[in-house]
Amino acid sequence: MKMPVRTLGAAWLGLCLSMAAAHASVLITGTRVVFPAQDGEVTVRLTNDSDHPALVESWIDAGDAQSTPDKADTPFLVTPPLFRMEAHRDQSLRILFTPGQRALPGDRESLFWLNVLEVPPRPSTGAAGANYLQLAIRSRLKLFYRPALLAGDPAKAPGTLQFQTVHDANGYALRVHNPSPYHITITKLEVTAAGKPYEGQPGMVAPLSDLKVPLPELATTPDTGSKVRYVCIDDFGAAVDFQKPLVPQ
Repeated sequence: MKMPVRTLGAAWLGLCLSMAAAHASVLITGTRVVFPAQDGEVTVRLTNDSDHPALVESWIDAGDAQSTPDKADTPFLVTPPLFRMEAHRDQSLRILFTPGQRALPGDRESLFWLNVLEVPPRPSTGAAGANYLQLAIRSRLKLFYRPALLAGDPAKAPGTLQFQTVHDANGYALRVHNPSPYHITITKLEVTAAGKPYEGQPGMVAPLSDLKVPLPELATTPDTGSKVRYVCIDDFGAAVDFQKPLVPQ
């Protein structure tokens, strides 16, 4: 039974997300997209690293991992939205801001997601009559819309985070406060109590907001001034180490 790709609908996207072992041939330069509002548009470079062409479809969503191009409702336009990409060739995506559709906050970043869906070609005529399954692969990158004249330096924003231990239903948790107008992505987080390190789950702290990180193995309140070590991702996708003391409860 042949199962060729016919549409790029929601059901197909669900299958794409479930195939963790598949590897994309169309590679995206960078791990995130920063969109400075004053520029009006940004460019993202794609490279087809395989020996065969691919059909590529791109769109931006506002946080729905199951989004499809026909249902995406964001103030951005990606061009070209759908194109054939030849083997070992590059292609640039232009992302344009369309302010007439939605007003965004001017005092902090807004988070969106860039989707790049790659559909491989059908098997050669030599595979006629054989069973085969074609897999579309979707890459999904954070897109940070950054208003002009935001306070502070985005490179220094992770260093402004404040950490405090609090009680929760399972014992203790770490409250992470972000006083900056930038999103801060934490990939590693560790607090030391009584000389023993306790790790928390990675996460992202929204601008001017808090993130609660459970510490289920922590049994006692750490001393004030205990160190929190954490790793954040900067605008260029690099991991940067930081260390801060806990603030009093």
